Amino acid sequence: MTKFEKPGKRNWDYPDMVRESLTKALDDSGLPYDVIQQVYVGYCYGDSTSGQRAVYEVGLSGVPIVNVNNNCSTGSTALYLARQAVQYGVVDCALATGFEKMSPGSLQSVYNDRTNPMGMTMEKMMQHYDFEFTAPGAPQMFGNAGRDHMKRYGTTHEHFAKIGWKNHKHSVNNPYAQFQQEYSLEEVMKSRKIYDPLTLLQCSPTSEGSASAILANEQFVIAHGLQHQAIEIIGQSMTTDNTHTFDEDCINLVGFDMSFRAAEDVYQQSGLTPDDVQLVELHDCFSCNELITYEALGLCPIGGGAEMVDSGNNTYGGKYVVNPSGGLISKGHPLGATGIAQCAECCWQLRKMAGNRQVQNAKVALQHNIGLGGAAVVTMYRHGFPNQFREFPSDRLNPAIYCDSPTRCKGSTEVGLRYPRDTDSKCPVLGG
Repeated sequence: MTKFEKPGKRNWDYPDMVRESLTKALDDSGLPYDVIQQVYVGYCYGDSTSGQRAVYEVGLSGVPIVNVNNNCSTGSTALYLARQAVQYGVVDCALATGFEKMSPGSLQSVYNDRTNPMGMTMEKMMQHYDFEFTAPGAPQMFGNAGRDHMKRYGTTHEHFAKIGWKNHKHSVNNPYAQFQQEYSLEEVMKSRKIYDPLTLLQCSPTSEGSASAILANEQFVIAHGLQHQAIEIIGQSMTTDNTHTFDEDCINLVGFDMSFRAAEDVYQQSGLTPDDVQLVELHDCFSCNELITYEALGLCPIGGGAEMVDSGNNTYGGKYVVNPSGGLISKGHPLGATGIAQCAECCWQLRKMAGNRQVQNAKVALQHNIGLGGAAVVTMYRHGFPNQFREFPSDRLNPAIYCDSPTRCKGSTEVGLRYPRDTDSKCPVLGG
């Protein structure tokens, strides 16, 4: 993946972003671009066929390229589609990539001359809470879900603030995070109020960046000698809204029921339970949603989110480490890239590559990504060939802890990585 950046901070465009993340993925796998048989590209803000333009930076092989848009779950939806293509034998090797080039400030609707896809959700929310025109819509939806949780289970402002404090603390060790500054709990609670109970340091920012993942079947992995690093998806499920989304309070309205059903399906597919999981990358667009999602994923009983926060079972030393990357709150949230960046973190952790943010004894990882409107994707990972696992070579730059940008090779339309610590290294893509 690329480092996630504040919009406008870095002088790049979306093809630059994808060139960087895709080149890194190819380098990590040791594969050339021409082995990829299908490509799924996720983004929300961009013209049609932007996916093709982005991927063309790395190769022009004529394979199918599918553009994907599914709100904040866009990246994991691209991953879901690529995995299906491999799982059902359509292709042996597929690519999921995602990017976003965003405008500063809160999310805005682009088209105002047609039905807003979030209209049903907003109408239902306003049956419970008056719309406040001084606050953006997204924090109102998730903030109101937090308010409902407070009313129903006695959760407090401090419980939500502790989640923001934890995720900013985790991101200090992630060079790919948009923010890498630690704050005290008091600073989180006293930062600018966005919408009660949410303060600024409990909200994910708008971001720019890209992430890529290469997926392949078992035969392909063996044929290319990748067993030592291959991470297997052992369960994956995607759900959308049903009647329960709109017949209760704001907790279901922001995806609790979707997430619950997807998680249940994944546990059934894998034959595992939440007790088998050590780390979780989940969709903490706002701190309220992280706490609610603990319950949806079965990490604690329904209503037990606040107790989980107080117990420390969501961080290092506890039962789970939730969002070791810093999560959306601190790592950033470029919509089309978010779900695949979560995948990258899960894979790096299971391959024991994460350096100072490494989750000890990580064997099973769970990923959760949602988009209102709506879709939830839950994915479970473990090492595909645990008996053949090898530690990442110490003489190579570790992509989980070293953040660098690829550059165009001199005199070529192809792309390679530059290695500032080893200027004599050959291009891992071209070999020259």
